[in-house]
Amino acid sequence: MTKRPVVPSDPAVFIPQLPRWIMTATAETLEAAAFRSGAALAHLHLVTGNSTVPQALWRARLALSAAESCVRIMGRREGVVALRDAVHLIRPGDSPGPAGEILRQWFRAVSRSVQAAPLARVLEGLSVEKIAACFDGAVGNPVDRAVSVLESMLVEMPRAETAALILTDAALAKALGWDPLVPLLSLGLKPRDLRLRGDDLHLASHRAVTTASGQAVTLAADLTRLATRLRAVVPQLRAKGAGKAVDLFLSHDALAPGALTGLMSDRAARRLCDRLVDLDVVRELTGRDSFRQYGV
Repeated sequence: MTKRPVVPSDPAVFIPQLPRWIMTATAETLEAAAFRSGAALAHLHLVTGNSTVPQALWRARLALSAAESCVRIMGRREGVVALRDAVHLIRPGDSPGPAGEILRQWFRAVSRSVQAAPLARVLEGLSVEKIAACFDGAVGNPVDRAVSVLESMLVEMPRAETAALILTDAALAKALGWDPLVPLLSLGLKPRDLRLRGDDLHLASHRAVTTASGQAVTLAADLTRLATRLRAVVPQLRAKGAGKAVDLFLSHDALAPGALTGLMSDRAARRLCDRLVDLDVVRELTGRDSFRQYGV
């Protein structure tokens, strides 16, 4: 009987969760909601600058959730497996379809600088000048600046919800000095919230930022622990290019073995993925026997 490989026990990696008082308020005024969202963002700010957090992977995983939310806003039903398939299982040059295009937009948005020119290459139909004007015209605290961008976009382009939410989270990140952006409003706002205006939209947005910040901090803590475990097994991996493959896993939401063939043969890539699953540091994400995808 083959002995299961031994993986070092979980290291003492600690990312503190948001204080309970931030997350548990119920009915509240706009001022109280703004205070809570500000406290949540201050806590999250520490995560965005924490070098132990796998920042690219964290943002990619949040982008997947943001894409799923945007797909639901469109009235579509694709879940995370279908979204990943649409992006990772197509041939170069092929269209990923409407839902897959949303995920691809989000992946690009969280991997590029929060500046007008890079975002214009993500948001087709929005010029550099338009994006810059949205950023420059926003005033107030960071959430209020983001909401002013969202409201203007929803009025001017009511059917472009995904672009509006990406630009809104970009405006929030720019106001906070985060680069790249972190999906927050796109995670916390519900489809019915996008029909609100004025103070009602501001209240919903402050609540959304608080809720999404809590989710983002929890995800950062989980991924930091898992990433530390993954890095710890690199000395046990014999495949040529295994270290660089681990780096790819730590910067992408999901990978098919074919994504590793620039580092090793197809057979070696599949064996490495199986080895990482055996070591319990990477998961197979589809539950299928073929066309598999793997991720932390």
